[in-house]
Amino acid sequence: MSHFSSTRVSSFNECFLNENEQDPNAVLMELDKGLRSAKQGIQCESIVRFPRLFEKYPFPILINSSFIKLAEFFVSGSNLLRFWVLRVCQQSENHLDKILNIDNFVRRIFMVMHSNDPVARALLLRTLGAVSRVIPEKQQVHHAIRRALDSHDTVEVEAAIYASSCFAAQSSSFAISMCAKISDMIESLQVPVPMKLLLIPVLRHMHHDANTAALVNKLCMDLLPKYPAQSFVVAIIDTLTQLSSRTLVGVPGQLEVLLDFMQDLRTPVRIQVLRSFNELAGKKSVHAWPKPALEALISKFETCVNSHEQFLFLSILVKLSECPLTCQQLLREHRVALLRLCIQSMSKLDDYTTATQAMAVLSVLAAFGTEQESQVDDILHTVSLHIEGLLLCTARRADCLRHLRRVLAYGIRISQANAEFGATFIEIVSNTLGDNVVYPQANAELICEALVRLCEHFQLRKYAFTTSEGLEEGDDNAMDTDEPSPPKFNPMLARMPIILHKLNKLIDSEDAEKHLRTIEILSVLVFQTTMGCYLPLKVVQCFEKCLDKLNCWTLYKIARSASRYGHHYVAAHIYTSISEIVINDQMHYFLVTLSQISQAECILNYGLDYAHMRDNYAPTAAPEPLIPLMKRLEAACNLYQMARVSLRACSSIQYAISFPQEYLKIRAQFLQTLHLAVTVKNAQVIVPPPAIAGSLAQNSRDYLQKFGHVTNQLRKLFLEVAEFQCGLLAHIIESICYATPPEPPVFLTTGEHPETRFFAASCRRMELMHKNLPEELPNAKTISNRHLDVIVAQIEIITKTPLCLPRYFFQILQSTQIKLSVSPQPRSATEPVNVQSGSNLVIKVEGVLQQAGSKEVKHFRRVESVQLSLTSQLVTPPPRSGSELQKTGTSDTVTLNQIVKPQRDFLSGSFLLPISSGGHFQVTLETFVVDEHGTIWCTGPKSSMMVRVLEDPSKPTAPTPSTSQAVGQARRF
Repeated sequence: MSHFSSTRVSSFNECFLNENEQDPNAVLMELDKGLRSAKQGIQCESIVRFPRLFEKYPFPILINSSFIKLAEFFVSGSNLLRFWVLRVCQQSENHLDKILNIDNFVRRIFMVMHSNDPVARALLLRTLGAVSRVIPEKQQVHHAIRRALDSHDTVEVEAAIYASSCFAAQSSSFAISMCAKISDMIESLQVPVPMKLLLIPVLRHMHHDANTAALVNKLCMDLLPKYPAQSFVVAIIDTLTQLSSRTLVGVPGQLEVLLDFMQDLRTPVRIQVLRSFNELAGKKSVHAWPKPALEALISKFETCVNSHEQFLFLSILVKLSECPLTCQQLLREHRVALLRLCIQSMSKLDDYTTATQAMAVLSVLAAFGTEQESQVDDILHTVSLHIEGLLLCTARRADCLRHLRRVLAYGIRISQANAEFGATFIEIVSNTLGDNVVYPQANAELICEALVRLCEHFQLRKYAFTTSEGLEEGDDNAMDTDEPSPPKFNPMLARMPIILHKLNKLIDSEDAEKHLRTIEILSVLVFQTTMGCYLPLKVVQCFEKCLDKLNCWTLYKIARSASRYGHHYVAAHIYTSISEIVINDQMHYFLVTLSQISQAECILNYGLDYAHMRDNYAPTAAPEPLIPLMKRLEAACNLYQMARVSLRACSSIQYAISFPQEYLKIRAQFLQTLHLAVTVKNAQVIVPPPAIAGSLAQNSRDYLQKFGHVTNQLRKLFLEVAEFQCGLLAHIIESICYATPPEPPVFLTTGEHPETRFFAASCRRMELMHKNLPEELPNAKTISNRHLDVIVAQIEIITKTPLCLPRYFFQILQSTQIKLSVSPQPRSATEPVNVQSGSNLVIKVEGVLQQAGSKEVKHFRRVESVQLSLTSQLVTPPPRSGSELQKTGTSDTVTLNQIVKPQRDFLSGSFLLPISSGGHFQVTLETFVVDEHGTIWCTGPKSSMMVRVLEDPSKPTAPTPSTSQAVGQARRF
């Protein structure tokens, strides 16, 4: 039984449960049937399926009944069944607090404590330890654990130690009361040595009280000279470190102990000491380090005799460098020593693990020093000397993929802080693509991904809203000058010949199918680097070659990247080609939709039809537009309407494609609004204000009405779209056609991706153009050709700025789903819920948050709370007399809102719905996710049910109308 406490809990239950959606009650009945089987194997199989059931349906009622059922089998079953119940409790830790009657569960399983079987009692103790989080102060359990520690059976004592560790971490009273008992057992000569090694880690949880922590610290320090064996020293040092990191008061003393043991000749002891240093260098305890400890630690580097110890030592320095306080101290007082030991580590090119870790130390110091405007030229010089050698050595070996990733990551980190180093690093990395050395496939992909990351950083920097280098717009320290801000360039543009040469070489190679991932990454790099630029003919020809060499899926991903970065001609060319060879109707219509979108954007951006561009593509610079602005907008609107029709053809019940449909709808409406604005501009010339315009303006007290129909037409141009560009254009129109316009919209984000920052840069150009309008008093405003020319010029900016389709248009990287359980529920789907007249309906809502994808993936949106919106609407009113109809003045629609915070992905709420009259009501519950920034997301789901209010039989009812039409006519009044 000793191995139970250290056994890793495996996901053994993931393959038993059918993945198809079922009713939770049906699944529970199926498991209950298996539990009552006469075969023990079927019983075990049913038990191990419970954690998967809890993950899919984590509702308290189901979990409570399941654990009560498992408690019955724990009492009456064999030790094998008890073992699997223990594993269920260990795997369902997140759902233990949903057991409604935890006392009943504990009382049932506690009956096993009276068994004569020590193995059964040991399994009970481990089960109690597994559920200690929900029963931390159960005195009966505390007493049972204390008695079990005095048992003569080794299995039971080891289980009691495991339970002691679990309860000491949760209960301060238990930890304080057990401190003396644990110390007596450790010092007792009757307790065997292996048992003492299990008891020592329990002391790490004795940090709830200062006196107890000091007592435990003294006990451990006394044990060190008494038990000099290697296993005891390692266990005691680890326990002291864990205790010090939680109390923080004992950190300086623990550092002195660790520095003394750095001289120990035993390698496992030194490794444990270094790991303890690493633990104390964390964010919570690093502020408790005294200044002499840093110097003493750095001087101990020579005691590290092997590469593993040197790696651990450098890991400590990396953690210390992550803290601004200690990093500043390292730069000021210990820079020479750090440079010496890092150079010594990086000089061993046969040990890439230690070399890359030394590079990590220097990169963190260099990045921090650059951000703090400190002089770190010597560190940057050292990094520049060694990073190229490390890069070339690790790039050529397949077993050095992890080290190559770290070298590239550290180079990118310094590049983000120092633009000059970034330009040099781009040259170093891109040169590896130009040589004739054949790299392992994974290494080549990693190098290309690093170039994409570097390009993304410089693109963000290129389109940043800054007045001068390093000064954000609106900064008080920025000096006002008439000179335009210096342009920012992406150094990746200068490396485009090398990148294109590598891309052409991979496409033309005989084994191009082996390098598909590298081709995709390099294509993204080309599109990202040339974002906002006209693609030269050589680049277009490079992608045209792909049509004959690559498969459809790779071509689609290349075209998707082109759409995301605004290169719509290449996207249209690829979409049109592969849409003709797919065999699935849904794929065909989806590709046709994308092709039509790209063709529409080509007309907007270049003023040329896609077919004309395909036959007469300009070699270097974009040609002059041949189609006037109004015709461009009209043709684009037509193509977007055709794209909406094609998108409907490829959607189905399983794949609704709701976001692309809404996106195309809004884009088409926006283009139609721009078309109307150009129409207003053209109409102003031929339709002057009428002669009575002045009288109309005076009568309506609207001064701007004297300019005729132009004023009203401009005011009709508003489009309800929650986008900054649309809001900005609406504000400019309001500034022209209203006497007192509102405040301009605020751009709430600067963008974390290049395409977002590129969109923001076009908005910035629109803002600067708006500032060129003359300042006029409200009573002296005019609407002239100059004003409308500004609107048309801004429409030109909007249309010529390439539209970067969002990634969500193609992929769903994060999906937040909410499973709801609403009560009461009707007996069947066709029957309503009956409620007595004059009473309120209590609606209880329970829900579960589910995040699609792997748990290791970083979420773009974190759920802070959930908004529940309940709406009750009268559908069928009761028959009423004429006098009752006159008295009725209240609304038949009730809306209630409630915001609840999820607890471990579980949420619950309740509503008291007032119903004042009889009839049939449609009750709809809708859920909205609120993220950490307060933004509300319409994620759903929506649940509806019918409620019938029964009339009071003692109250006289009006005669029933003969037809439903009469009821409808009565409802109108």
